[in-house]
Amino acid sequence: MNKEIETAVGNNVRMLRERKKVTQEILAAKLQVNGCDITRSAVAKIEVGQRHLYPDEIILIKQILGVTYDEIFNV
Repeated sequence: MNKEIETAVGNNVRMLRERKKVTQEILAAKLQVNGCDITRSAVAKIEVGQRHLYPDEIILIKQILGVTYDEIFNV
């Protein structure tokens, strides 16, 4: 795990989420409805680079926030 990349991707997720005016709680709830076992706390950890993203979470975050993979992974 590369800490710099994890932090950059997490920052991107936070920025994109905030741009769409979605709270961590709402994002976690929408991920849960779509089958991801994730909490608001886990979303917070992702956003500060303390937890990595799983592929299914990445796909759903892209769909939920209506963003591109490039926006998520722009490091």
